[in-house]
Amino acid sequence: MGTDKPQHLGIFAFFETVPEPRVERTRRHPLMSILVIALLTMICVGEGWEDMEAFGLAKEAWLRTFLDLPFGIPSEDTFRRVLSALNPKAFNACFIAWVQALSQGTAGKLIPIDGKTVRHSFDRATGKKALHVVSAWIADNRLTLGQIATEEKSNEITAIPKLLELLDIRGATITVDAMGCQKEIAAKIVDQGGDYVMGLKGNQGTAHKEVEAFFTDADAKGFQDVQHTFHQTVDGSEHGRLEVRRVWASQELGWFADLPKWKGLRSIIMIESERTVGAATSTERRYYWSSHGVDAEIFAGMIRGHWGIENQLHWCLDVGFREDESRIRTDHGPENISLLRKIAMNLAKAERSHKRGIQAKRKLAAWDDAYLLTLLRAGLPD
Repeated sequence: MGTDKPQHLGIFAFFETVPEPRVERTRRHPLMSILVIALLTMICVGEGWEDMEAFGLAKEAWLRTFLDLPFGIPSEDTFRRVLSALNPKAFNACFIAWVQALSQGTAGKLIPIDGKTVRHSFDRATGKKALHVVSAWIADNRLTLGQIATEEKSNEITAIPKLLELLDIRGATITVDAMGCQKEIAAKIVDQGGDYVMGLKGNQGTAHKEVEAFFTDADAKGFQDVQHTFHQTVDGSEHGRLEVRRVWASQELGWFADLPKWKGLRSIIMIESERTVGAATSTERRYYWSSHGVDAEIFAGMIRGHWGIENQLHWCLDVGFREDESRIRTDHGPENISLLRKIAMNLAKAERSHKRGIQAKRKLAAWDDAYLLTLLRAGLPD
């Protein structure tokens, strides 16, 4: 174990190009050593600056076997200053390069994009609003691909194109909710060689109403004379809950006057969810459109896959990493710590020698130095 160096431990080879934020005369601790200890702290159930120093001191003898620590363990203030000053765009670019290598590219994969607010990252004293992070998620590998930060949920409209610019999405399918259903975003996805599936709601002017009217009329006529595909699933439970999901997809778009304004648009989709609990039944309809010309069953899988970013990323960040409780607020600190959490999560998901969940793997890494190194090596692309 003692011969390992950070560049041989998977992910760190991709972070050698992160720009040094400090002037030379103020550098005592190597940037790579600071990043390594910060990440190891996140993996081992730590949370903030104090934990980073405490983790380093507890593991100093072991860390010295593979880290350069000429002045010992950095203080919590050093971790705060360096990670608050670190360029988040450059850090994220290295992260994206690592994940795309780890996941063996994104061609043919589903990439949901969605935002999440880090609720306690606001700072009333400076007027800084809570950090809102828009993330791209590779559904097939269950890995975070990249992120970009804003201070407003409404800024997702401008953040998504900036995030897309950082990604190689050739051959991939991007899914977004109704907030991301914008002409410019659709065009950008197609121009970069990808496809899209977008949610439709009332914020799309008349488009949502027109698509809704098309399907309402077609349904009333039993979809006679309407080119379409159909798919249905039925899920029941022992607790008396029954859910029927029906999906219709059509490529008949000659009636849609704004079709030329939506680059690549080929299909419209309606999903009807019918839920029965006991004697009560409720029905909900949702609408989407896409640049794909596939059938209803494939669309059903894509739309279901989109919600993995909520259930497997955002939920895990809140429950497993307690992200919403984080009170790191200074400069770029919240954004960089958010990225460190995602690196830790990706490593835990990539390590498959243990079949336990992410939290169990993090605890084992905190207890067992050998397994902690195994987690880091899980970040080595095949």
